[in-house]
Amino acid sequence: MKNVKVYGPGCKRCETAEQMVHDTASRLGVEVTIEKVTDAKSIAMAGVMSTPGIEIDGNLVHAGGLPEVAKLESWLTAQ
Repeated sequence: MKNVKVYGPGCKRCETAEQMVHDTASRLGVEVTIEKVTDAKSIAMAGVMSTPGIEIDGNLVHAGGLPEVAKLESWLTAQ
């Protein structure tokens, strides 16, 4: 089970990033829990300077814009 946090204020890109994580995990058969973090202070404390940000199992893997699908696949399948 992968624990994923999607950081962002709730904008369309942030919603799209969350959906991308969900869709990619489903397609790969990876179980995930997704938490949306919208609090500005929490976003800053996580080191996200540009949203959306994606954290997987405690590691910030992406910030700013939408991630490439291939990279998202590799992050979700990494041990």
